[in-house]
Amino acid sequence: MLELYAFATPNSVKIPIALEELGLAYELKPINVRRGEQRDMSFLTLNPNGKVPVLVDPNGPDGKPLTLSESAAILIYLAEKTGRLLPVAGAARARVFEQLFFDASALGPAFGQAGFFKRSDEKLPLAIKRFDTEARRVLSVLDGVLARSFYVAGDGLTIADIAHFGWLWRREFSGIDLAEAPDVARWYETMKGRPSVVRAIARLNGASG
Repeated sequence: MLELYAFATPNSVKIPIALEELGLAYELKPINVRRGEQRDMSFLTLNPNGKVPVLVDPNGPDGKPLTLSESAAILIYLAEKTGRLLPVAGAARARVFEQLFFDASALGPAFGQAGFFKRSDEKLPLAIKRFDTEARRVLSVLDGVLARSFYVAGDGLTIADIAHFGWLWRREFSGIDLAEAPDVARWYETMKGRPSVVRAIARLNGASG
């Protein structure tokens, strides 16, 4: 059975959603980042970078165990393992990677930094304005994408949608309101209502305490 080391964080939630969507059985092993468990040596042997999520597949490629970190890498691995949520070739596949990398390079960092500087004890107005503006800019870019298609990479659900969901699920951290992005809001409500998403969030929240 797959093992997932995770907590109720924007990046962690992506993986149980994918596992639920794909119908893959997994054991959830909570790593409480509030208590610093990601810095325990037992976890660092799995991911020296000390970040959740981490997936352990005892039956990985060629039947050998695989331990994998980084949410985007895990999403790609699961999609290719099952042959689902990622087109096999062509422009449709390229669009998924375009959005997956946009999440990793733009949306996630902007939302994360916006939240960090707004909540920091030391208030730095220039940094707060810089990352709040950037978070709203990338949200506007995503809103434009979703004005043209139902999901972020086309008409069907892919791992790119699951990737984007994480930071939008935890958007209160960065103080971003979806009211200024109506197409993102429409997409978010669709995603939030999927049974796989409901199950994943309930399981992750339950384990995270």
